[in-house]
Amino acid sequence: MARRRPETICVEAGSRPAPGDPVTPALHFSTNYRLGGDYNYIRETSPTIEGFERVVGELEGGHAVAFASGMAASAAVFDGLPHGARVLAPHVCYLGVRGLLAERNGTGALALTDADLTDTQAATAAAADADFVWAETPSNPLLGITDIRALAEAAHANGARLAVDATMATPILQRSLELGADYVVHSATKYIAGHSDSLLGVVVARDAEGAEELRKRRELTGAVPGPFEVFLGTRGVRTLALRVERAQENAAELARRLAEHPAVSRVRYPGLPDDPGHELASRQMDGFGAMVSFEVAAGAEAADALGGALELIANATSLGGVESSLERRGRYPAESEHVPPNLIRMSVGCEHVEDLWADLEQALGAVS
Repeated sequence: MARRRPETICVEAGSRPAPGDPVTPALHFSTNYRLGGDYNYIRETSPTIEGFERVVGELEGGHAVAFASGMAASAAVFDGLPHGARVLAPHVCYLGVRGLLAERNGTGALALTDADLTDTQAATAAAADADFVWAETPSNPLLGITDIRALAEAAHANGARLAVDATMATPILQRSLELGADYVVHSATKYIAGHSDSLLGVVVARDAEGAEELRKRRELTGAVPGPFEVFLGTRGVRTLALRVERAQENAAELARRLAEHPAVSRVRYPGLPDDPGHELASRQMDGFGAMVSFEVAAGAEAADALGGALELIANATSLGGVESSLERRGRYPAESEHVPPNLIRMSVGCEHVEDLWADLEQALGAVS
């Protein structure tokens, strides 16, 4: 049978259909198992964990390993590097990963170089001196687009490997392994679980050997996810394609309207034709995603006030839930100096777009 399309893979959600099997993937709470079977202890694996890994691995075209959080997944990738490895990372990316890399750079565990990886020429040149490359596309929170194929070719030419954090793209819109990455990382807390109720991460390796190394690392460090969180992640996958489709439609329309609003000085969304990443995203992705970042013309204080003026959209951190949310990213002291202080990162959800726009419009009017 031909490989199923992502929408079908999502609905199947890692199940193994057989007569008498449940239609919905089962939840196994047990931490240990009677000797003589396929399972021993949950820190190694469990049927619930394996079901989640099957569906995410099939979506990405690789071998998935689940972790207790997105940061645990990211740390597991870096833990596999030799001491002092030269790591190239984006100068703007998720601040948790920025903090982890800075801490390990400070101890000498790795040697960190950062660069603007949305500049393909600069990125490929910097990759020539790296042992490992970490990319994030679309990037958090500027929504910059990195050329995965070009960066993978540059890294591999130097014997380096490439990992891509594709949390904002989801497996529905971007298959990073097909573009040349060795690992793809997701904070599955976000779009994959999709309901703001499960802390979960996952790494998908290109080959089974890479996945087995990660699985052993997870067992040693104890970064295994809980069974209920994994169950929620699998349940979330079943509607992933539908949620991404609806949220992306909303995001495209809101980005267009925000770009025309006098209280907004800039909109960052790769779906806009004049966005710097539009052409590359058109080639590399199957859609432009549901994240929109915009800058409030009146400045950082007005951006903070915007959050307080909202009635429907949640003024909250995180992203990828069915509900829309936003926050001013510059409120975090650890955020990159390259992030404008008046920038709002908005995760667009599945509500009716006119209700979302009415809330944004009245809030923008209140602060302009």
